[in-house]
This record gives sequence, C-alpha cells and structure tokens, in this order.
Amino acid sequence: MSEQTPPVKLLVLPGDGIGPEVMHEVGRVIAWLEKKRGMAFDITHDVVGGASLAEYGVPIRDEVIEKAWAADAVLFGSVGDPKWGHVGFEKRPEVAILKLRQELGLFANLRPAKVFDALVDASTLKPEVVRGLDIMIVRETVGGIYFGEPRGIETLPDGSKRGINTEVYTTSEIERVARVAFDLARKRDNRVCSVEKCNVMESGLLWKEVVTAVHAREFPDVELSHMLADNCAMQLVRNPRQFDVLVTGNLFGDLLSDLASMLTGSLGMLPSATLGAVQENGKRPALYEPIHGSAPDIAGQGIANPIAQILSFAMLLRYSLDRQDEAALIEQAVSNVLASGLRTADIMAPGMARVSTSVMGEAIVLELDKLHK
Repeated sequence: MSEQTPPVKLLVLPGDGIGPEVMHEVGRVIAWLEKKRGMAFDITHDVVGGASLAEYGVPIRDEVIEKAWAADAVLFGSVGDPKWGHVGFEKRPEVAILKLRQELGLFANLRPAKVFDALVDASTLKPEVVRGLDIMIVRETVGGIYFGEPRGIETLPDGSKRGINTEVYTTSEIERVARVAFDLARKRDNRVCSVEKCNVMESGLLWKEVVTAVHAREFPDVELSHMLADNCAMQLVRNPRQFDVLVTGNLFGDLLSDLASMLTGSLGMLPSATLGAVQENGKRPALYEPIHGSAPDIAGQGIANPIAQILSFAMLLRYSLDRQDEAALIEQAVSNVLASGLRTADIMAPGMARVSTSVMGEAIVLELDKLHK
C-alpha cells in the first residue's frame, strides 16, 4: 500500500476495565505501521459500556452505531463493570457489544485457539496434547437462543415464575455462517466440523441438514464432519488437535470457544473477529476484540496482558484490510517476545521475566523493528 492510498477508517472503542490499558498498546503498533510500513489510519475514539453509561446514561449511543457503519472496521476493547450491577438488563454495559453485533449484522464470530510454543506449559493439559494446537471456532452470533422469541420471565397463576428463552435458526442464518467456516477452512487445513445437538433439538437437526446441503452444493472439496456439542466439549479436552475449523450456533459456540481458549493457558492471549455480510459497496462490517473481558479486579494496575488486543488488531489487518504480511509480522513479533521469556502476570512461569502491560507492548514494537529490518 502506497502512502497515497486513502487512510483506513478505524473506530476504536476501548470500553471498560483493562480495555483502555491494552488498547493503548495497540496504538503503539498502529503508530509503528504508519512509520515503518507506509500505512495510514483515520482513527475515531468513542465510549461504550460502563464508560458510556457514566457519561451518557446508556451503554451505547446511536451515534456510535453510525460511526461503526462508516468505519472500515471496529476495534473493541471490553465492557463490563460490577458497579453497574443495579441497572436493568437493557442498560447493562454488555448490551453495547450485543447491540453492535445485532445492528451491524455481525453474524460470524471467529475465535482462534493457538498455542504458542513458548507457552505450551501454561496449559493445564499435558504439553503433548496441546503442542502445535491451531484451531478456529466459527460461532453464529446474532441468532439462536440469545435472540430468539419468545423470551422473558413471566409470573404463573400460582405466583411462581417461569424464565423463557427460545432456540431459533433459519436456513439462511445457518447457510451464511457455514459459508464463512468453509471459506476459512480452504485457507487452513481444509476441514470443517459442524457442531449441534441434532439428537434432542429440532434446531440442531435443521443445522445439520443445512450445513450438509451447503457443503454438497458449494464446498465439496472441503472435508466435513459432524459432532454433538457435548461430545465436542469432551474431544476438545481429550484430543483438540483433531480439529481444524469448528462451526456452531450461538450458545454452543459461546461455551466451546471459552473451553478451547483455556487449552492455550490464558484468556489474555486470545483475539477474536466478528464479521458481517459483504455490502453492495464491497465493504464488510467487522468488529475485533479480545475475549478476556474487562477484568475490573486488575484494572488500572498496569499488569493486564495486551497480547489478545494486539492479536485482535492483527486479525483486523488480515480479514478486513487483506494485509496478510503485516498481520503475520505482528503474530511473529508476539511469538518471538514470548520466546524471549517476557511474561505478564497471567502467563507468568518460573524462570521467566514478569513485565507490565506497557513493557510488553514496547517489547512487541521493538521486535517488529527487528523483523522489519
């Protein structure tokens, strides 16, 4: 990309807790890309979650949704703060991310679970089980039981209450997330495992039928298998390297991706992307965020791990900007820094050097310099 190329429009939403701290380290990486790789960024910052509640009384404003639509991509930190525990469901800080996904139609969440060689001992599983692990979980994010109707809590005639949530999926919702998974598999090891509960849920039966049909019609070159969600959870712990790409619905994807994340040793290491449909103008709404949450218990202490946020930005470079070289450069820099023995508190191990959030960010930028030269 030459310097005459229009700048990349980024909406940066640091959010709550450790979000601003780890996002600051991404700013260093962005500045390095502008200086050393000729990239240009037009960055807009705004508030969401508890920070937005404090300033505007709502977890996310309509103006932020409009800015997200106008941006080439959204870089998101984290939302959540226990001091807002007293507000109603519709005003919880977490509504910010749910509304962004829904309003932008971000239906496919990509969560990689990759074990860096230097951190193979950080996993609670045996090194021989997780060494070389590199899987991708594709989770549908705007359908299923989290959004299905009817939902709510009702009072029954006898005065007791009943909570209701409905698992709903349509053919088109399943087709579009399946296509994302198959496309990704073609760029990886060419294998997809579709996960549901077709033995006890009609929505799971439809899921299996639709994924099978999409495979036969559009992706016969990709190897497809099917697995029940409970068995998949067991297999992820038993033999996770059997998987390449997993595709599943909202609820099971939520559970399985968190399970898979701990195979790597720390939530602080793992990025994610959530993609929408390609628009008529060629743009694809997309949001990138670490999966670790706001971690309010360590906020402001300068000990948070910025790697997941930095790797989320690497995913942004790869999937929204098609800057494969820069994405790979950042990932290699992270790997090299870890191999050198630097560790934040969450991944600290005997014999390693414990460093702060800012020192880890600085070390990654210095490593980018070395790799660039």
